[in-house]
Amino acid sequence: MVNINTQRTVLITGCAGLIGNNFARFLLNKNYKVVGIDNLTGGFIDLLPVDENFIFYKLDLDSQTKIREIVEKHKPEVVYHFAAYAAEGLSPFIRYFNYKNNVLASASIINACIQNQTKIVFASSMAVYGTQNPPFTEIMNCLPDDPYGVAKLSIEHDLRCAGNQFNLRYSIIRPHNVIGLFQNIWDKYRNVLGIYVHNAISGKPLMIFGDGEQTRAFSDVKFILEPLEKLILQGDFQTYNIGSDRVVTINELARIVKKVSQEFNFSPKIQYVEKRHEVMHAYSDHNKAKSELNFADDTQVEEVTRQVFEWALEQPKRKILDMKYEIDKDLYTYWR
Repeated sequence: MVNINTQRTVLITGCAGLIGNNFARFLLNKNYKVVGIDNLTGGFIDLLPVDENFIFYKLDLDSQTKIREIVEKHKPEVVYHFAAYAAEGLSPFIRYFNYKNNVLASASIINACIQNQTKIVFASSMAVYGTQNPPFTEIMNCLPDDPYGVAKLSIEHDLRCAGNQFNLRYSIIRPHNVIGLFQNIWDKYRNVLGIYVHNAISGKPLMIFGDGEQTRAFSDVKFILEPLEKLILQGDFQTYNIGSDRVVTINELARIVKKVSQEFNFSPKIQYVEKRHEVMHAYSDHNKAKSELNFADDTQVEEVTRQVFEWALEQPKRKILDMKYEIDKDLYTYWR
C-alpha cells in the first residue's frame, strides 16, 4: 500500500469512463483530491462521483492552453491518462476520428506533463500486440492489427521519447476487456459485455461475430485499482500487462449473459452474424504486474455480469451512440 501522510492530488482524464470513474472513487475513498477531465462524449455527468474532493472539468483534450492551465493550477502528483475512444473494431472505419481523439489529444496531456514535470500513467491496450501467440508478454514486439492499436502504440512511443529527452516519468499499463459498474452500455461499438447486457434488457439479440470461438480474458475493474495507485511511487519507465488470466470464448460469454438475463426474466436470443476483422485469440501474461505491483486478479465473469445487469436496470433510458463513418467500404451489415 502507498503510505499517505498528506493529501495527494491526482488528475484523471477520461474520468467518466469505466476505469476512470472507478479509479476516481477508489482514490476519493482514500482521501485523495481528484481532478477529473472528460468531454462526456462517452460518459455521463450524473454517473460521476459526488465528493468535496472531486473537481470536474468538461473539456476536450485538444484544448491545449486550458489543459496546461489545469495542470499548473492543481499541480497533481500524477496524471492518469485514461481518455480514449476505445472502439477497436470500428477504428478502421473512423481513422481520422481515432487518431485525433487518441493520438493528438494525448499530445496535449503529454506537453502539460513535460512542462510541469508531472508523472503520467498511460492506459494503453492489449491491441498493440496484434495477431501473435498468446499469452502476450511485455517483451514481445508490437504489431497492431488495427488503427486503434496503432494509436495506442504511437502514444507509448511518444512517452518514451519524452522520457528520454525530458526525463518525463511515465508508466504504461496494457489492460484488456475490463468490465464492471459505470461502463457505457449505450455504445454499440465497444465493450461486448456492456453491449450484451443492454441488448438483453432491450429485447435485442446477443450478436456473435463469426463462430464465437474467439478467446478473451475479461477483467473485473476492481482488481486493477490498487496496482494503479502503486504507480504513483513506482514503476517509472515500465510497461505492465494487467488483467485476468481466465480465458473464455465469446460463445461462453454469451451463454453467461443469457443465463444471468433469465434470472431477471429476460430471454435474449444468441445470433451469429458475419465475421469481422479482429484478432482471434487475445489474452496476456501478467507475471510482471504480479511481481512488481503485487497484482492479484480473481475475476468472476458471471458475478460481474450480474452486478452490471442489476446496475443497468436502475439506469435511465439513454440515447444509443451512432458514429458517423468516414468510409463505408466493406462496412459490416450490422453497423449499416
